[in-house]
Amino acid sequence: MSEVDRYVVAGAKPWSREVFADTISKLPGEWRFVGGVDELKASVLESFKPRFVFFLHWLWKVPAEIFERFECICFHMTDVPYGRGGSPLQNLILRGHQQTKLTALKMVEDFDAGPVYLKTDLSLHGSAQEIYLRANRLAASMIEQIIKEHPEPSPQTGEPTIFRRRKPEESRVSELSSLETLYDFVRMLDADGYPHAFIEHAGFRFEFTKASFEPGRLVTSVNISMPGK
Repeated sequence: MSEVDRYVVAGAKPWSREVFADTISKLPGEWRFVGGVDELKASVLESFKPRFVFFLHWLWKVPAEIFERFECICFHMTDVPYGRGGSPLQNLILRGHQQTKLTALKMVEDFDAGPVYLKTDLSLHGSAQEIYLRANRLAASMIEQIIKEHPEPSPQTGEPTIFRRRKPEESRVSELSSLETLYDFVRMLDADGYPHAFIEHAGFRFEFTKASFEPGRLVTSVNISMPGK
């Protein structure tokens, strides 16, 4: 009897754990989920001996001792080498993109610079939360294809465009040119655990979520708090 292939999925967000439980864990093979940086240990991986380690929405730099010893595959929300780097969803929407690629690439020392296994179309419509859920479901289907077909990754070609990771204070609403751009700004930050679009006025902080847009009108939910209290 042939040995069953083993795989690890690492994901830092609830939607990653959800798609693992609902879909990925039911694929052929033996599967384990890692939910935090403290759980991702080379010694633990060595004892499990995974064929692949997949990273879904991971928030930390992976040590070289892991990606050099195991075949690590991450999923990045751009058509690399365009858009390597941080905050890809927000940087894409700010640049006016409505579509992108979800790229499965081999993890190397430089962020998002590894060779590519697969690219698949990904819509950027909806809130950030909706897009992340869509991307994770798409990643699950790409994982299924990878474990079945074992595609050979191909080097990236072209001049890289590097995205800068956004800072929480950049979620402050500043001067925008239209209701459409304000709608995009609110929705691109509307996900659990992310700093929502906000303004501060008269000692209050107004945070905006659940945006919907109609010609001439933008409707959102507003959470009001007093910073520092």
